[in-house]
Amino acid sequence: MGDRRGVCRVCDPVENYKVVLTSQNYEEAQLWLLEDEFEPINGRLSLAKVLEGL
Repeated sequence: MGDRRGVCRVCDPVENYKVVLTSQNYEEAQLWLLEDEFEPINGRLSLAKVLEGL
């Protein structure tokens, strides 16, 4: 997820959408995901669902 300032958060759906990374830009988050060998999933993420896990 990204906000209007460009800050990106990576949430883990397995851990009830817990934020596992906060980065200052999309590229940094993308590199982190690639390095840790995460796999993308199809579909959209609901902000309400993510906020439930916080």
